[in-house]
Amino acid sequence: MKVVIAGGTGQVGTILRRALTATDREVVVLTRHPVRAGEVGWDGRTPGPWVKEVDGCDVVVNLAGRSVSCRYTEANLREMMDSRVDSARVVGEAIGAARRPPRVWLQMSTATIYAHRFDAPNDEQTGIIGGAEPHVPGYWGFSVDIARCWEQAQREASTPETRKVALRSAMVMSPDRGGVFDVLLWLARLGLGGPVAGGAQYISWIHDRDFVRAVEFLIDRDDLTGAVNLAAPEPLPQREFMRVLRKAWGRPAGLPATKWMAEIGAFALRSDTELLLKSRRVVPGRLLESGFSFTYGHWPRAAAELVHRVRHR
Repeated sequence: MKVVIAGGTGQVGTILRRALTATDREVVVLTRHPVRAGEVGWDGRTPGPWVKEVDGCDVVVNLAGRSVSCRYTEANLREMMDSRVDSARVVGEAIGAARRPPRVWLQMSTATIYAHRFDAPNDEQTGIIGGAEPHVPGYWGFSVDIARCWEQAQREASTPETRKVALRSAMVMSPDRGGVFDVLLWLARLGLGGPVAGGAQYISWIHDRDFVRAVEFLIDRDDLTGAVNLAAPEPLPQREFMRVLRKAWGRPAGLPATKWMAEIGAFALRSDTELLLKSRRVVPGRLLESGFSFTYGHWPRAAAELVHRVRHR
């Protein structure tokens, strides 16, 4: 099986490439800066020699997009939008023009498409799409707009012979350096991993190995199309999520942070408070209904396993 991963040099792409390569699949990564064997150059916007890799492959996974861990300036927000929509559009064009198109196109999306809420979880059928919530910063709606446009670019692509799935992924937890788990564990180790702005906001997450297993599951299931939530079945309030992580590391307490302290911290980390304060209560309705079984469906077990891998890396 040949798998083409567009934007495969980031955190999630590295996880997926490593896992698929270990199972003897042929993996080709499309990247702006190819340096290793199996990497092919592209710009994420225009066709080029890279389209030959798509023609005749079995699976395309498009993960391309500017990192959301940045200050939400007008320029960064525009780059976040353009990098996602342009890459989805040009991948769709390559698939549509292929003589032997792939049988499935997995397009990255995000669980951030759902509304900021505390009252009930969001699944694919009954979840509320965000963008119109009261009492949240207006610019949060731009993240939802990005997700909508991202998925729309895939839906509108003319690929009649290729099944399309949009991966509404929660935060992927991995022990790799520089990822979201690495940052959260760093805070916990410093004794800073307490409740943020009260800590009632939900964190949706998925263990890296379950993320890979879910991708493989979706590749094999020819009956699944459209949006699929990639998230563990038990999202947790932030204060509980971090309490479990501190316990896994052996750090009994964590200093709380008010909203304004979170704003200072986000500024120092060159990030944005939406990543800390938005309540992402997302559950994997379609995966569970289709028979997918999570190895790490509960955060205490997942946190313990991830901490073990950090200690032994």
